Amino acid sequence: MRKLLSAVVSIMLLASLPLHAQSTMGGGIRYKWHDGQGLLHFSDSLSAEAMKYGYDLVNDQGLVIQHVPRQLNAEERAAANKLADEEAARQRAAQQVANAEAQMLSAYPDEESYRISQQQQLDTIDQQIHTTQINLRSQEKALTDLLSRAADIERAKSPVPKFLTDSIANQRDVVTGQRSTLQHQQVLRAQTVQQQAKDLARYRQLKAAQAQGKP
Repeated sequence: MRKLLSAVVSIMLLASLPLHAQSTMGGGIRYKWHDGQGLLHFSDSLSAEAMKYGYDLVNDQGLVIQHVPRQLNAEERAAANKLADEEAARQRAAQQVANAEAQMLSAYPDEESYRISQQQQLDTIDQQIHTTQINLRSQEKALTDLLSRAADIERAKSPVPKFLTDSIANQRDVVTGQRSTLQHQQVLRAQTVQQQAKDLARYRQLKAAQAQGKP
């Protein structure tokens, strides 16, 4: 059974070789490999040790026709698969960037149109900021009115009703939320301005390369 397996593997390897390589092999295939101690071995049949350490196919003239790398263990295969997946992900990401840049150049044939698009993006953020500022002022006024009512009651030496205390607490939460939203929008605008500067610089690079006929 072992000899049969060796013969089948040999035939498959031979069939995978280029025609010119097969023609130089003459009538036999020999296998050459180094073991774990670095000792060189030759054999007319493929052994498990040769597959473990990797081997060379040698023709009748002693010339190496093909090198077959050693078999990987489970941990090495997992590491190799991980590296392959990471490289594939990197290539996909690079292709996505290339596609996005190609679409950008197609959509904005000149810098003026590109700048207009960037300004429209900022205008949208500014409108959101303006709306939040209006809402915040309204909510702050409502909180001020509730606090004034509570103060009037306290000056009258009366206890502040629970519903009013709860309303003040709820209104404070609303104001805090609006202020947080405004802060987030303002940070977003600053980040957008910085990113747009980088995007514009990249756009100019792409246009310059396009003008020079570079891919």
